Amino acid sequence: MKMLLRTLTFCAALGAVDLAVAAELSLAANTTGKNVHFMREQLDLFEKQTGHKVNLVTMPPSSSEQFSQYRLWLAAENKDVDVYQTDVIWAPQLADQFVDLTEAAKDVVGDYFPSIIQSQTVNGRLVALPLFTDAPALYYRKDLLEKYSKTAPKTWDELAATAKEIQEKERAAGNADIWGFVFQANAYEGLTCNALEWIKSSGGGQIVEPDGTISVNNEKAAAAIDRVKEWIGTIAPEGVLAYQEEESRGVWQTGNAVFMRNWPYAYALGNGDDSAVKGKFDVAPLPTASEGEKPSSTLGGWNLAVSKYSDEQEAAIELVKFLSSKEVQKQRALQLSQLPTLAALYDDAEIAAAQPFMPSWKPIFQSAVPRPSAVAKVKYNEVSSKFWSAVHNTLSGDGTAAENLELLEVELTELKGDSW
Repeated sequence: MKMLLRTLTFCAALGAVDLAVAAELSLAANTTGKNVHFMREQLDLFEKQTGHKVNLVTMPPSSSEQFSQYRLWLAAENKDVDVYQTDVIWAPQLADQFVDLTEAAKDVVGDYFPSIIQSQTVNGRLVALPLFTDAPALYYRKDLLEKYSKTAPKTWDELAATAKEIQEKERAAGNADIWGFVFQANAYEGLTCNALEWIKSSGGGQIVEPDGTISVNNEKAAAAIDRVKEWIGTIAPEGVLAYQEEESRGVWQTGNAVFMRNWPYAYALGNGDDSAVKGKFDVAPLPTASEGEKPSSTLGGWNLAVSKYSDEQEAAIELVKFLSSKEVQKQRALQLSQLPTLAALYDDAEIAAAQPFMPSWKPIFQSAVPRPSAVAKVKYNEVSSKFWSAVHNTLSGDGTAAENLELLEVELTELKGDSW
C-alpha cells in the first residue's frame, strides 16, 4: 500500500494546525513526442493545487506493447498504478478493471463530443474520460510541391506519382537521402490503422463490419494492400516495414520525405525550432482510391481511466478530471498540437491562431472510421494482431494480398466462433 503524504498547514492567525491528508498516485502514460514533458508540467500544477503527489510511469511508444503491459498489471490486480492513459480501442477489453466514472463526471460529460464518450461507455459504464482525440492526415512539403507545380494529392495513385517524380528530381539535384512517402508499416497496432485507411478508402470495408460480418477478404481490400506493396523500396524506404510513428517523423522532420502519414502531434514538433521542415509543410485529408470518394482516417485518441484496484480512487478521479479539463486540453492543443475532445475549444481564438490547421481537422476526425473494437469486444486485440500480421506479410513479400486475406478470413472466422 502506498504511503500517505501528510502535509501540515499552519494557520498562524488562528494559532491552530490543520492536518490535511494527501494521496500518492501513479499515472501510466505513453512517451510519444513531448508528451512526458508536458504531462509532468501538468502534474506539478495538480500537485500544487491539491497537495497530492503523482508519480509518472512512462510506457513504451508502441500502443501494442503498452496494452500488453496494462493487461498484465490489471490481471494481477496491481495497486501500484492508479490511473491509466488508454487508447480509444481498449475500453471494451479493459472495462471490468476500471472504475465507473458516470457519477463523478456527470457535471462535465456533456461538454465532450458524444461519439467519444460513447466509445468509452461499456454496458452503461463510463470507464474513461477523453484526454485528446486523434485522426491522421497527410503531411506534405508545400515548398517542394510548389517547386514542381504540384498540388496535394487526392488519390493514392496521384500521391505515388507525385512522390516518385519529386523524389527522382530531388535526388538528381543532389538530395540523395529524400524519399517520397513515409508511414507506419511495422507489425503493430499502427499498421492496423494505416491498412484500415487504405482498405476503407478503396471501398474494401473495415475488416469486421458493425454487424459482426467479417468483410476483409475481398478484391478491393487486396488491391489496396497490393498498391502499397509497390511503394516499398520505390517511394518508401525498405525500412518503413519497421517504422512506427516516431521513425516516420524522424525521416520527415530531417527533411527527407515529401509526404508523411501521421497523427496531429507531429504538427507542432515539425514546426519546432530544431525541425528542418519548420514552416515548409501543410496537411490535407488522406487520399482515396478514386477522386470523389470519402477519405478514411482511423479514429484514434487517448483517455484516462481509474483502476478499480487503486486504494486512492477519489484522488485518482480528481486527477483524471483535472487532466481532461478545458484548461489542460487547451494547453495540450497549444503546446502539443493534439486535438481537444471538447467542442468549445475548436472556437477558441488562441488555439486557432497558434494551430491554424486545427479547426480544419475537426471534420477529419468527426468522419473518421473506427477500428472494429466495439464489435469484436474482448477479441479485438487478436483480430488486430491477425490483421496486421497478414498485411505485414504481404508488404514483406510473404504471400500475395489475396492469399493472406483468404487465410485471415479463416482465422477470424475461427476466432469469432458463434459470436464476437
